Amino acid sequence: MRADRAARIASEVFAPAVLVAVLMLVVGWHAGDAPGVSRWWGLPGALFAAGIPLAYVLRGVRQGRLTSHHIPEREHRLVPLLIGIASVAAGLVALIVLGAPRDVVALLAAGGAGLVVFTAVTHWWKMSIHAGVAAGTAATLTAVYGPAALLSVPFVLLACWARVRLSAHTIAQVVAGAAVGAAIAGTVFPALRQ
Repeated sequence: MRADRAARIASEVFAPAVLVAVLMLVVGWHAGDAPGVSRWWGLPGALFAAGIPLAYVLRGVRQGRLTSHHIPEREHRLVPLLIGIASVAAGLVALIVLGAPRDVVALLAAGGAGLVVFTAVTHWWKMSIHAGVAAGTAATLTAVYGPAALLSVPFVLLACWARVRLSAHTIAQVVAGAAVGAAIAGTVFPALRQ
């Protein structure tokens, strides 16, 4: 069915690791507008926030510990989320020591805060990380680029629709995930980048 195929494509395009990696690169590139600041600071941020955690998940899929890189079983999410938190924490230390721009550090810290919240909730409920990261991406882009970035909101809705369409989440789970992602990105990131 066409709608299911579109939902599968949207779930891959708006997968958390994809959005996080792209967002780190975009924010790093923007931070490079300042004199003497490299535009490539987003690369190590993307490695710690998306690359290392995704590598762990893909290894789990290859070994048969996980059924999919989307980790559909709530009870299998805890360890990958904890690996993500550890990776982000290590990345924060490394980027601070190396003198990364404030925006990149703030984004990594906001992502870590989001991971902590989703990890805590995962024990009881499967809140949508896809929705959280999509909404957080829109909020971050709006903080960096202003109101024009609100044009990204329809993509958040598409990501949420895809997860519900594929029966990966309920409407409540995507709404809650999007609200948490937007709230964290809309508060933690701006506060830390000042």
